[in-house]
Amino acid sequence: MSQSKQGEPLDPHEDDRPRMRAVVGSDRIEEEIFGRVFDGKVTQRIWQFVRPYRRNVIISVASVVTFTLSQLTIPLLIRYAIDTGMAPDAPSSILLGIVALFGVIIGINYIASRVQELVTGKMAEDVLFDMRRAMFSHLQRVSLSFMDKTEVGRLMSRLQGDVNSMQEFLETSVLAIGDLLLLFGIVAVMLWLDWQLALMVLTVIPILFGVRILWLSRARAAFMAAHEANSITNGALAEAIHGVRAVQAMDRARLNGELYGQLVDNTYKAQLRASKLSQIMIPIVDTLTGSAMAVVALAGGLMVVSGRIEVGVMVAFLFYIQRFFDPIRSLTMQYSVMQRAMASGHRLTEVLDVEVDVRDAEDATPLGDDDDGSVEFRNVTFGYNPEHPVLKDVSFRVKSGETVALVGPTGSGKSSSMALIHRFYDVQEGAVLVGGRDVRDVTQKSLGRHIAMVLQEPYLFTGTVRENIRYATDWADDAAVVEAAIAVGAHDFIEALPQGYDTMLAERGSNLSLGQRQLLSFARALVTDAKILIMDEATANIDSYTEMQIQKALQRLLEGRTGLVIAHRLATIRNADRILVLQQGQIIEQGDHDSLIDHGGLYAQLYQLNYASFDDIPEALTDKDRSLAT
Repeated sequence: MSQSKQGEPLDPHEDDRPRMRAVVGSDRIEEEIFGRVFDGKVTQRIWQFVRPYRRNVIISVASVVTFTLSQLTIPLLIRYAIDTGMAPDAPSSILLGIVALFGVIIGINYIASRVQELVTGKMAEDVLFDMRRAMFSHLQRVSLSFMDKTEVGRLMSRLQGDVNSMQEFLETSVLAIGDLLLLFGIVAVMLWLDWQLALMVLTVIPILFGVRILWLSRARAAFMAAHEANSITNGALAEAIHGVRAVQAMDRARLNGELYGQLVDNTYKAQLRASKLSQIMIPIVDTLTGSAMAVVALAGGLMVVSGRIEVGVMVAFLFYIQRFFDPIRSLTMQYSVMQRAMASGHRLTEVLDVEVDVRDAEDATPLGDDDDGSVEFRNVTFGYNPEHPVLKDVSFRVKSGETVALVGPTGSGKSSSMALIHRFYDVQEGAVLVGGRDVRDVTQKSLGRHIAMVLQEPYLFTGTVRENIRYATDWADDAAVVEAAIAVGAHDFIEALPQGYDTMLAERGSNLSLGQRQLLSFARALVTDAKILIMDEATANIDSYTEMQIQKALQRLLEGRTGLVIAHRLATIRNADRILVLQQGQIIEQGDHDSLIDHGGLYAQLYQLNYASFDDIPEALTDKDRSLAT
């Protein structure tokens, strides 16, 4: 209920509502790729999703530790095999034992690696599923005031990316434990084998860290620039696809192609720079690895010749050096993954922590069958921005079974009134009553069961025609669905579809005409058998013949129900029991069609001048009528 008609805000002061380009925070947070390396609050919130899978975490960590210890053990076995098993006077049983033990270690290594991959992958998928379910559930409950100031498409796009970043973090975070253990383990073992040779090898570490520090700042800037360029390009592509009709109508295809080509070129250059920086460390690490191995070969060879160390020790050093830079490279990647995860986690937790403004009161009770369908506004003042009220001290009562039409120019508060009846928002002052009870004192679920709504833009979901008609009433049987379709005149065209009621609808029902989609939305509302039926410009976008069908059906179906109809076209509201004329958030006239004509006010003047819609009201005439009404 954020709009009363296509592209038309409900609130005349809509510009005063803060439009949120980010999920909840600022643009800087929205576009931030890298956050802090560690954020305690975010980590604690992530752990809430991981906690149910503690057993999997323990198994994964144990597997990684086992895998790392086996990696550290293999060079020591090789060293022992060379220095002891291959000694001239060594019995062959020693070498055979070492080979057998080597096979066992390799087997343990493989099993630990597989267990870690399977368990961690399964845990990450489960946590990802729980996160998505929690996000979906929360976003279905958040108040419309949040959605009014949030770009939903961008919100969903970011949330998808953020959840995927969390999955990447969970899948690789356990490996970081193994990388740290392997790194410190290699250093400790080398120092234990020969501390002098180890110190010679470790002289390359300061050089590596110096290069890393210089590289990280440049790489981070390049990655962010590439991400921003890619986002701009994708945004331009999506806009061009969505607006392809306008593009072709205004012959903008060639110019748009040139502009898009420039964006693609900028993205290419940014991605190329980021790719070069991401690859530059590989030859540097390889060079440092070769340098360290050269140190071992030269210094270690001299030590072997002099008898200070054995050949097996030097060979073990070579194996450890080959593995030494792998965890450093992996931890560098983990650093970026963790930064992205903290930024993504920050955005996710902000959305999950959005307060639900409209909640059931602790003592709320459901509306029952004994409650009638009356609607009453008592001195209601409401505004999306409280400083700019849309409705100002509005009072009226709709008796059960009565049909009341609300008319008035755009921004007068018609659709806002309907939103308050369904309690999509809470009033700032006064009270809205349904069935004689304040909507804040009843459960929202029962309120939804009591009220059926048909909007100007029918929203159909991917699924069958039958599923769409009983979208709000999954308990309705097939007979009720068909009965509702017949009542609104939709049965004939449904039966003409390839699979009738089992025909699959495309996204938003795009394989149906607008009139057919609106008829299905009417059937969906009617099958609920609600006591109150709200129609917000429900016949504005359909042809005269379809409108005539709906009007005939509604005259029968509104019997015994309370009907509230919003209309701009005067011809659609003549048969209403009462008509309320709203202007700038206040009721300036009310009565049936004939009495309003006799009164000679704004309604009568518009009718006599044959205005097709209240949106056609000249400003001078509106001001004149307000002075007459007061």
